[in-house]
Amino acid sequence: MATPAATGRRLLGEILRGLGYVTEEQIQAALAHQKRAGGRIGEALVALGHAQPLQVTKALAKQFGLPYVDLTKSRIPQSVLEAVPANVASESLVMPVKRNGGTIVLALSDPTNVAMLDDLRFTLGAEIELALAAPDALRDAIARHYGGGGAAAEAAAGGAAEAKPGEDDEAPIIRLVQQIITDAVRVRASDIHVEPMNDRLRVRYRVDGLCREVEAPPKRLQPSILSRLKIMAGMDIAEKRKPQDGRINITLENRELDLRVSSLPASHGESLVMRILDRERGLVSLGDLGFLGPDYERFQRIIRRPNGIFLVTGPTGSGKTTTLYAALKDLNRPDVKIITAEEPVEYHLGGINQVQVRRRIGLTFARILRSMLRQAPNILLVGEIRDAETAEIAIQAALTGHLVFSTLHTNDSPSALTRLIDMGVKPFLVASSVQAIMAQRLVRNLCQKCREPYEPPPSELRAIGLRSEDLGAAQVFRPTGCSACSGTGYRGRSGIFELLEMSPKLRELTFHKGSTVDLRTEARASGGLKTLLEDGVKKILAGVTTVDEVLRMTARTDLAY
Repeated sequence: MATPAATGRRLLGEILRGLGYVTEEQIQAALAHQKRAGGRIGEALVALGHAQPLQVTKALAKQFGLPYVDLTKSRIPQSVLEAVPANVASESLVMPVKRNGGTIVLALSDPTNVAMLDDLRFTLGAEIELALAAPDALRDAIARHYGGGGAAAEAAAGGAAEAKPGEDDEAPIIRLVQQIITDAVRVRASDIHVEPMNDRLRVRYRVDGLCREVEAPPKRLQPSILSRLKIMAGMDIAEKRKPQDGRINITLENRELDLRVSSLPASHGESLVMRILDRERGLVSLGDLGFLGPDYERFQRIIRRPNGIFLVTGPTGSGKTTTLYAALKDLNRPDVKIITAEEPVEYHLGGINQVQVRRRIGLTFARILRSMLRQAPNILLVGEIRDAETAEIAIQAALTGHLVFSTLHTNDSPSALTRLIDMGVKPFLVASSVQAIMAQRLVRNLCQKCREPYEPPPSELRAIGLRSEDLGAAQVFRPTGCSACSGTGYRGRSGIFELLEMSPKLRELTFHKGSTVDLRTEARASGGLKTLLEDGVKKILAGVTTVDEVLRMTARTDLAY
């Protein structure tokens, strides 16, 4: 490809400076950046924040003598859309804007890709004239009009092509996606699942830990909806064969929300899951976690120890990160330095140094943890211990005077000790560094407005290890359903906990590689360990939750002992 100077065209930097978009100093800085990182001068200016993509596009239009088209205000007829198939538009990142007989006017963002233009002439069987459009506006227009790969007729049926000039945000597909997210937030959903089925598009909200199916759009709108969500998340709408991850930052009802988006290719289209992180309401205090009486005091005492490791265990979605954030929030003071390593950083805490794991550039938990120790912290949080290297560095940090918080995927608290040894950590290091382990689950809270007392049958009581005479004056409640809880009988969730504190005998057992059963037996005999089921029973008798909820979350663990 010939350079602009060789073809007699003005340099892009000169044009941008002539338009008043950049200064000579900014151009020189961009040239230095370009020399280091490669790429084009326009990309360098945008990367350095000296120019906007729209300004670069307008300068390119002047450089190549091409018209600039504002796709956010363009209304493209259906007959023009049919000139370019949806897959060609999304894969080549081009948008037909006009048709003059046998000539198609295509909007694109890169006029230098001659090979692609030759391929398009052959594929479309027509002459091509070019116009330039901003890259983001181009992707958005493709999604609105084509749905990222569906037929043009589907986009028209969705009404996206009927958006009025200047009213891009009112396009029906955009409004529909916005409504799906808004409705999910209003019902307190933690996740949104958009799942293509054979004959329909299924949308489900996860509320209080359980999925709830809601009214879904027609199947014909599936491509448009998926493409809109992928564009919002910064994903590649042309890539449908590989899983992708993205992020959406939006403001709804004066609340800043962060949506973590995951796409997974499935049999009938890409399945998308959006996890909703509410920066204002996601951070809870220790008192809101669900501890009762003495357990709260024990937890407070443990997290105030000067050194050692405190582990929180449980499956995905059991609230481990929420518990650790609550602990850090309670410990966060001007005289305490706290550093975290997380994947990803879910909530931002003022006064705490939070580091994001970036595996692509080698910034792993272990590497961050090594660097953390040179920052002279008091408290460290490692998002998850996944391998022996991370575990050993965390243990060394604990043994050299740091308090370390982390999570581990095990079903109960004693299993965490054997899990660390199985990873390859020496037993004497585990025995000497671990201070306490807490397993937890989340159970749904009874709606306080509609719960009703009842007398549970003996079989139900036996399932949780009680007899009728054990109830005393306590009442057991069950759900009924009202408008406040959307008819479910439940609203919100609380934790049930199994807190194990290390004792000299437990350390000795760990040193000698004692089994999980032996560790649990000793913890119950000398340490007063209360199981998840036993803590759940306390919350049943306190009117917080139900027998069914506790059994749903503990039957697979506690009933095995």
